[in-house]
Amino acid sequence: MSVLNTLMERARKGAKVIVLPEGQDPRVVAAAAKAVAEKVVSRIIVLGTEAEISDACAKAGVAERKFETLDYLASPLMKEFVEEFTEMRKAKGMTPEKAAQTMKSRIYFGAMMCRRGLADGLVAGSIASTADMLRAAFHCIGTAPGMKIASSTFVMDLKTPAPAGDNVLLFADCGVNPNPDANQLVDIALATAATYRSLLGGTPKIAFLSFSTRNSADHEILNKVKEAAALMKAKVEAEKLDIISDGELQADAALVEKVGQLKSPGSAVAGHANVLVFPSLEAGNIGYKLVQRLAGAEAIGPVMQGLARPVNDLSRGCSVEDIVSLCALTAVQAQKA
Repeated sequence: MSVLNTLMERARKGAKVIVLPEGQDPRVVAAAAKAVAEKVVSRIIVLGTEAEISDACAKAGVAERKFETLDYLASPLMKEFVEEFTEMRKAKGMTPEKAAQTMKSRIYFGAMMCRRGLADGLVAGSIASTADMLRAAFHCIGTAPGMKIASSTFVMDLKTPAPAGDNVLLFADCGVNPNPDANQLVDIALATAATYRSLLGGTPKIAFLSFSTRNSADHEILNKVKEAAALMKAKVEAEKLDIISDGELQADAALVEKVGQLKSPGSAVAGHANVLVFPSLEAGNIGYKLVQRLAGAEAIGPVMQGLARPVNDLSRGCSVEDIVSLCALTAVQAQKA
């Protein structure tokens, strides 16, 4: 069974509520109808005016609405959200007038619903940009306790198992932070460990990747990876976390036991990594696309992580099935939130 099918089954058992802010998109209403009909989530709330949703349903061929709709612009929640957002951001110069304008953004309104617990998670991005999504998530929801940054991971459903036998690996951060420092790499690793546990179960085995394995090379750009690996090790030991990590490791040392034990003898991660933390967005983006395109892996994501409530970003070229799948994944994340 593919990881997506597994996530679908788990989502069905979780009774979570997902908000889809982009109700003007025919793909979104079609996905909402499909997700509810297939009981992927217990409830879907689609934001939009009646005219927008009626038009989208007509274009999508959705004759019967089994999902909930909310005209956010006319909702009594609008006044409450404006007041709360003004208070939340007043130190940043937020005024009631600015807050009222901001809340007219359906993404911000949906994020405030998550903040209030009116929805367990948010899925959007079929129209909105990633930057818009991130701003709304940061401003309304914020990061999870102990996290200073949000990040992303790709769930790589492998066509051929990794040398250690894993069918699924997590790659991070391939979508948000361009050049994380050592402390940010630790946050990315911790967030990805939490994502691994929530989606797949088991113990995360984290490799901090670079072009060197345990001091086999010496260059200034290696320093942050070495520092991150040391900081992570100290944190895991101090807090007795159920995480195994090591670094810096080359990709072959992280994934192939024979190579790993040759290059890093005694490492508990070498040859067995199931979470790969890349040193930069550039490396991560290149890495996941190579595995996707050359090895035939299915790349699910980017899955947002490190936020207080799950928010996930769609590609603007997404299909109805993509939206349903991301709703399921978000619902599973919310089960562990």
